[in-house]
Amino acid sequence: MNLREKYGIPKNAVITIAGTVGAGKSTMTNALANALDFRTSLENVDKNPYLDRFYDDFEKWSFHLQIYFLDERFKEQKRIFEYGGGFIQDRSIYEDTGIFAKMHKDKGTMDSVDYDTYTKLFDAMVMTPYFPHPNLLVYLDGPFETILSRIQERGRLMEQQTPLSYWEELHHRYVQWIDSFNACPVLRIDITEYDLMKDPHEVETIVERIGNMLNLSAMLKK
Repeated sequence: MNLREKYGIPKNAVITIAGTVGAGKSTMTNALANALDFRTSLENVDKNPYLDRFYDDFEKWSFHLQIYFLDERFKEQKRIFEYGGGFIQDRSIYEDTGIFAKMHKDKGTMDSVDYDTYTKLFDAMVMTPYFPHPNLLVYLDGPFETILSRIQERGRLMEQQTPLSYWEELHHRYVQWIDSFNACPVLRIDITEYDLMKDPHEVETIVERIGNMLNLSAMLKK
């Protein structure tokens, strides 16, 4: 019996991994996909035409970047559900508006008219009964010091050149966002309690928690 069957996780489940930059979303996505024999939906950073420009000039490119993300994530969400589920998804579409776009509007790096246009488009596309929401959102939580050390360790140039204040602000906003998120059930996981790089077998504990949460959610819907 594989782990998916052992812990009663439906073969058509869609599980989204959320968390701030450096929380370990890609590692968790791949580990869960391997454990459950699911497909992955990964954030393609390398092919994003706006990301480098954005880090060079937040104010000029924030709106373009958010529209690009919205388009890509919406198409990917449709693809996942049209395929029939069985996916682990790296980052949710909800973070784009709830955290990133709002942060740039609040800090003045996105024009208020652009922000209004973006949020109206987001609501029309996503916040409707017709949009396929995931079965579960796994939120990777952890102290800012741990997050920052991981960002520094992986050494992406554009991230190394980003001011520390940006990462502090981002972490704070994630904490606020997840406390009010209600689009689907949420499972919080403390990233200091496991290390999938050193011990891949720790993924079973996480799979067990996912199974318990999905089964509880199914019971509450009855």
